Amino acid sequence: MSAVKSYIDQNKERFINELISLLKIPSISADRAFKDDVLKTARSVKNSLEKAGCRHVEICETPGYPIVFGEHIFDENLPTVLVYGHYDVQPADPLDLWDVPPFDPVIKKTESHPEGAIYARGASDDKGQMYMHVKAFEIMMEMGTLPCNVKFMIEGEEEVGSPSLDWFVKKNQEKLRNDVILISDTGMISNQQPSITTGLRGLSYVEVEVTGPNRDLHSGLYGGAVANPINVLSKMIASLHDENNHITIPGFYDKVIEATDEERKEMAKAPFSLEAYKQALDIKEVYGEKGYTTNERNSIRPTLDVNGIWGGYTGEGAKTVIASKAYAKISMRLVPDQDPEEITKLFTTHFESIAPKSVKVKVSPHHGGHPYVTPIDNIGYKAANKAYSETFGVPAIPQRSGGSIPIVALFEQELKSKTILMGFGLDGDAIHSPNEHFGILNYLKGIETIPLFYKYFTEMHQSIS
Repeated sequence: MSAVKSYIDQNKERFINELISLLKIPSISADRAFKDDVLKTARSVKNSLEKAGCRHVEICETPGYPIVFGEHIFDENLPTVLVYGHYDVQPADPLDLWDVPPFDPVIKKTESHPEGAIYARGASDDKGQMYMHVKAFEIMMEMGTLPCNVKFMIEGEEEVGSPSLDWFVKKNQEKLRNDVILISDTGMISNQQPSITTGLRGLSYVEVEVTGPNRDLHSGLYGGAVANPINVLSKMIASLHDENNHITIPGFYDKVIEATDEERKEMAKAPFSLEAYKQALDIKEVYGEKGYTTNERNSIRPTLDVNGIWGGYTGEGAKTVIASKAYAKISMRLVPDQDPEEITKLFTTHFESIAPKSVKVKVSPHHGGHPYVTPIDNIGYKAANKAYSETFGVPAIPQRSGGSIPIVALFEQELKSKTILMGFGLDGDAIHSPNEHFGILNYLKGIETIPLFYKYFTEMHQSIS
């Protein structure tokens, strides 16, 4: 047994209990009612880094929630790894769909996690995966094996689009200077087959408002005589896809870089059971853009989805009303080389153009981000692959993710660094959904694998310096 694995086994219970304590704090950045909890979590992360042995840790104020910054620089001639993570979490709604209270973590054994999984909001996204890095750092400090310098940047606004991060990064480029950025906010194929995320989709997120009459109306007296904003909005949304589930916004696909046949063949090598996928989601059939597989639809193709839609009366019983307004939140996942600002403008122009004159339309942009692709020929990727190969016994497979981490493109633009996405979650971890969870095996495997990345990255960096 390796010294690292032995240390993990000896401290397993403590590592799990520390994470559970962090998960109990409802650090929901989207709801200002939880402001004190978000700030409490920042302080907790700071304390954890200090206890792990980080020489300098501070809570950096921003226009929004603070960023926890830590650094342990002991040799300027060695490379520096910058670890990014976030301590905020998604809202837990709808609460009635949780099997356990979202901020009262419990450990349950499941078919996919026979060793047990921690059920709580933020377990996998991203407190559990962020905290792996704190514990991996602790191990390297305790064992005297930290091979290079390290910096930590843990933010509290990722789940609301990281509005303060751009401001912070641009003001602190020297402070954040590094040789590679390491993030664990993604997943892998399975506990038997690790993978490294090499691509992320970008994002354009908007809210639309459709207004009809100047007040709610009696549906008997006015029904059929004036436009119903809910009906109109439903038709407008339905028209955004054609019969092949192709997005109908003019110019939407103009800058899409199509994946090559070779790339699609490599993606197809990843183990995937369509029947198991459908069974896990309790659906009879998959759905998506014609001409692409399920794994291609959720990674290398752009999408448009309604994330929420509301208007009128939704309370108990009946209220015969034609609502004055109807609303929807819509997200568009983007692929290289789509630009989120350009896509938002294309959406706005098109959505306004298809509205009948009987209603008024307002489109309000929210957050967005650029897509990103990590090349697999750089030493960061090679070091990560070697680390996974050692702890899992098989090489990792490069995979593009359907998710978005908008700050990755920001980091490359401002810090001139490549980002390595070493995720340890699984697709079934229910991130952003009720019953989110993170496998104990995954948590501990992450802690075991991360020090190996440091080791191999430092060796490879020195060999080419």
